[in-house]
Amino acid sequence: MARYTGPVCKLCRREGEKLFLKGERCFSPKCEIEKRNYPPGQHGKSNSWRRTEGSDYSSQLRAKQKARRVYGVLERQFRGYYTQALKTKGLTGLRLLQVLESRLDNIIYRMGFASSRSQARQLVAHGHFTVNGRRTNVPSMQIKPGDVIALREGSRKAQFFKDLAAIADERNIPDWVKRDTKALSGQITRLPERTEIDANLNEQLIVEFYSR
Repeated sequence: MARYTGPVCKLCRREGEKLFLKGERCFSPKCEIEKRNYPPGQHGKSNSWRRTEGSDYSSQLRAKQKARRVYGVLERQFRGYYTQALKTKGLTGLRLLQVLESRLDNIIYRMGFASSRSQARQLVAHGHFTVNGRRTNVPSMQIKPGDVIALREGSRKAQFFKDLAAIADERNIPDWVKRDTKALSGQITRLPERTEIDANLNEQLIVEFYSR
């Protein structure tokens, strides 16, 4: 299972904004971008002005990289999602975002059962969740409306999951997600609309990048 293993705070600094990759830490004074809001690297501080200037290609690349980093997807898989969206009826950019939002790790994050997508990915990889009653360890699994995601019975004894219901109740969920915090289960009722997905992502620039 390929994944990014480097320091995630550098990814936020490279994009010049919080991508909320470390969960609760991103809301605390410990957030790295609060202390060093300039690109990483030897010349990052002196070259921070470059964020606001550049070619069309640079803007398209940054839009693509930001989306990749938000969802924790590497290049080859991200391009595969774009190809999948291209073959589906509707707006390619919107379909791409809907495919990304339909990943199992993202759904668990949206349900509030994890503080970040990376934590959700780890929980799935360790086999803590089931989909329609079947245990899975594939974070990229595509979830369809009506599929039931639930915590595996064998995982309920762990202290982390005993405390999870109270923590999840404090987290908001989008309208297209249903959640039962007592049973630690949930499902999606439909695919999200564009207004229900991160407004800071620019799917049109991503489409332009791959259409070059």
